Amino acid sequence: MATLQELTDRVKTAVGDDSGLGKSLKFNLKGDGVVYINGAEVSNEDKPADLTMTIALDDLVAMGEGKLDPMTAVMTGRLQLSDMGVAMGLQGKMQTLFNKMR
Repeated sequence: MATLQELTDRVKTAVGDDSGLGKSLKFNLKGDGVVYINGAEVSNEDKPADLTMTIALDDLVAMGEGKLDPMTAVMTGRLQLSDMGVAMGLQGKMQTLFNKMR
């Protein structure tokens, strides 16, 4: 199991100079903290975002490793999205970011 700090460090490395998302994204880790991404900024600050993804830390790590399909996570309630339209628009860019985290 990754810690919040380990996950944040992996995201920072993957983001580099720019996340490439074009929108702000927040992972709400169900009581284990948050990871906020906006351009090159990656922090654990709980700021407003264009898209908030609520997911358990272990499930986020599994999704990043390709062990949990995002659509399956949504359909089973393991992943909740604040805006499905924004999520669908960012799907390819988020996959690229996840691939960089592997």
